[in-house]
Amino acid sequence: MQRRLRKWALTSVAALLTAAGLTAVGAPDAYAATTATINGSTTYQPIDGFGISEHFGRAAIMNGSQGLSAGHQREILDLLFNRTTGAGLSILRLGIDSGIQPTDPGGPNATPKYTWDGYDKGQAWLARQARSYGVNRFYADAWTAPGYMKTNGTDANGGTLCGLSGAACASGDWRKAYADFLVQYARFYGQEGIGITDIGFTNEPDWTATYDSMRLTPAQAVEFTKVFGPIAHAAGYKVTCCDSFGWDQQKSYSSAIEADATARNYVATHTGHTYASAVDGPLPTSKRTWMSEWSPNGTTWNENWDDGSGYDGFTVASAINDALTMGNTSGYVYWYGASTGATRGLIQMDGDSYHVSKRLWAMANYSRFIRPGATRIGATTGDSNLKLSAFRGTDGTVTVVALNASTSANPVTFSLQNTGITNGTATPYLTDGTHSTAQQPTVAVSGGSLTATVPARSLVTYTVRR
Repeated sequence: MQRRLRKWALTSVAALLTAAGLTAVGAPDAYAATTATINGSTTYQPIDGFGISEHFGRAAIMNGSQGLSAGHQREILDLLFNRTTGAGLSILRLGIDSGIQPTDPGGPNATPKYTWDGYDKGQAWLARQARSYGVNRFYADAWTAPGYMKTNGTDANGGTLCGLSGAACASGDWRKAYADFLVQYARFYGQEGIGITDIGFTNEPDWTATYDSMRLTPAQAVEFTKVFGPIAHAAGYKVTCCDSFGWDQQKSYSSAIEADATARNYVATHTGHTYASAVDGPLPTSKRTWMSEWSPNGTTWNENWDDGSGYDGFTVASAINDALTMGNTSGYVYWYGASTGATRGLIQMDGDSYHVSKRLWAMANYSRFIRPGATRIGATTGDSNLKLSAFRGTDGTVTVVALNASTSANPVTFSLQNTGITNGTATPYLTDGTHSTAQQPTVAVSGGSLTATVPARSLVTYTVRR
């Protein structure tokens, strides 16, 4: 992270306003301000939303399995999903394991023996809670096929789906049975009033984990897409692929899908993680893309905004900005919203207590204001310390997000071009060491521009309205 000092003089009145994150309205800064152009005629990707997962039993912990009281449970839900006081998340990623059919029914052609407890390790409960906040994007993703469908006979430690090229098994070809299994999982959620929208059949297919995992090459992912795609589409679900361990590694999966006309038509969204490699550009597809899982490295619980640890709030804000502006991602799905112990989640649950990290507010400055259906628009500046993104909502509101990587406050004049907003107001929301998506005094928009100061090492979201 760059920490170059930007030297500039301030009058005493402007200095007081800078402390609040603003410059005087109607009194232009007498010193050279950074200029930025927000151009509504330059359009990029549509936005599907921002989300989290609570897989591997974390949803059950939130539901009170380790002593979290109903009152604190509601406070955590508000922090994650409330659009006024919390992050306003709009995507919930659900983890599919072998739970709905844990034992071999007698072969791939035998009648399935599905079971459903209506709870799914707390995930069905959490989905109902999220829906009550207005969430309607539910992404069900499988870490593995049931072990008896795989070459290694167990849910964990990799293995490949039997029946795919190079994966012959004595038990037979389980490809269609696995496709039916995935759709049945989504149907069980439908019984609970939760409409699954997206289904992924693999998670980190290029990584062998000691827990639930399954290996697929790009060619095998294409092969299974052509089996699963027609079944999923007939049932009304969108197909995602392939949640690779790294963004660069996902490119080989996306390229393979795009090279096959049949598979290309079935995959609606290309998904990649950023553990092995960060976002460095768009995935090789014209379809929508999501950064579908990441949390920064770290060995202790950290609540700080900007401490140079690499897993503070500033790090997360920078990663979200890069995914949106470099990767052109339509969705951004963090890993755990709330977890326990030395988590890099947004919230740490601790018996009947909980702790909130600045990572949550880094997310909130994007997720609360950039709503599903918005479109990213042009946002440019010559200041390399200022990371900018801008979005036009379905209601005509323009949202500008500014991340200041400098150790000095940065006065910025934003020129609003082709946005339909000439005069109006901009409401800033500030996150830094002492503020958490905190509303600041409004700034006037006049003559198609506004001037405001982005405090040092801070994240400010401006909602601009006529």
